[in-house]
Amino acid sequence: MSGTVTAVSSNGTHSFTKPNRDSITLLAGLGVEGDAHAGVTVKHRSRVAKDPTQPNLRQVHLIHEELFDEVGEAGFKVRPGELGENITTRGIDLLGLPTGTLLRIGGEAVVELTGLRNPCLQIDNFQNGLLKQVLGRDADGNVIRKAGVMGVVRTGGVVRPGDAIGVELPDGPHRPLDRV
Repeated sequence: MSGTVTAVSSNGTHSFTKPNRDSITLLAGLGVEGDAHAGVTVKHRSRVAKDPTQPNLRQVHLIHEELFDEVGEAGFKVRPGELGENITTRGIDLLGLPTGTLLRIGGEAVVELTGLRNPCLQIDNFQNGLLKQVLGRDADGNVIRKAGVMGVVRTGGVVRPGDAIGVELPDGPHRPLDRV
């Protein structure tokens, strides 16, 4: 399984969207250089309020660009970076990967997937009704989260649009991604 980086984004301030960049630099154990969510401990404001000493399992946020196509069919226009992701991908079923999957991005960077993004009301503040498109329930009543995956940087490196993404699954048995 492989895919491609279609956009990279970062923002040094806590805002919902992140501007696209020509490149981002991933720093091992920290996240995206200069991004407000980089660090060893949690940086998301809601998590800092609960316990600022928690490990940061949300150093890098990735979204599959196919989600933008899907919500577009429901009348929403979303572009890379607008949902706060750092790396936008195409060609990989990010949501279907197990916890611990390694994504080898570009020539050097390695991101280990830790879980699913838990979409929040800020998505509706961005575009009213969009939250229902990225958060729902299946036929059995289980919560379905489609707003991307989170990971930690295992090996740093520069990431650019057009970079290849290789997928390395962990040894089994596999655990599905859950919210982090």
